[in-house]
Amino acid sequence: MNHDIAKHFEPSSEGDGAGEHPDPARLLPWTSADGNPCYLLGDGTGHVSRVADDIEGLQLGMADDLIGHADELLACQGASDRELRFLARGLTDCLRDVRRVAKSRGARLGAVEPSLDDEGGDAGEAVRASPPFP
Repeated sequence: MNHDIAKHFEPSSEGDGAGEHPDPARLLPWTSADGNPCYLLGDGTGHVSRVADDIEGLQLGMADDLIGHADELLACQGASDRELRFLARGLTDCLRDVRRVAKSRGARLGAVEPSLDDEGGDAGEAVRASPPFP
């Protein structure tokens, strides 16, 4: 993603009215040039939201492709240390991307309290939850 664009979507600062925005901030699937997370305020229907959705889809598709490659390489007894290190780097990068997608999507979903069949829950009403990852 173009870091000149991304820097305009970083977390807001105190006093800019973002805390009064009705929609939660969305964690975007890219970082700023400094490696900081980028966020978007909005209802999820704008251009940047659609671009973020597309990028998340690409990241998840690339992770699927890399898992297939990893399965093939690990099945090969003759894989070199260099190939395995390269694979580990790719898997690490993809895992980081997929974790960011999960954090972003999890933060935008309402969690459901456990039902009566689960660990002491009650009627299973929808509640706003914290993101599933720290």
